[in-house]
Amino acid sequence: MKRLILAIMLCAAGAAQANSACDKPRKDFDGLYCLNKVYQEADKELNDNYGKLAARLDAEGKKRLKAGQLRWIDERNGSCSRREANAFFVDLECATGTTIKRSQFLQDRVRECASAGCQNSKL
Repeated sequence: MKRLILAIMLCAAGAAQANSACDKPRKDFDGLYCLNKVYQEADKELNDNYGKLAARLDAEGKKRLKAGQLRWIDERNGSCSRREANAFFVDLECATGTTIKRSQFLQDRVRECASAGCQNSKL
């Protein structure tokens, strides 16, 4: 436990420097910590973009958005994770990349709503 806390502190302290501990993680769990931080930020942006888009949509658009988001979650999980007997595995690079792409898609729909009107057919 002390090692994990130390690794987290080292990574957090290094984040303020140009060459952070995340640039060249020393151990697997250091790398995991860093990848998770990037994933969390991507997920936050995705949720922000989802909320912005949902606020602009009519009832039908919201219904389509939710259905599309649930399909995307299933696709992301199928591509980026797997379950085995008593364990599950997540490829954080895959999950992060997939999340960033989805977030960009949602951001593009927000931009369309603001400029040309929301197009439910694109959801």
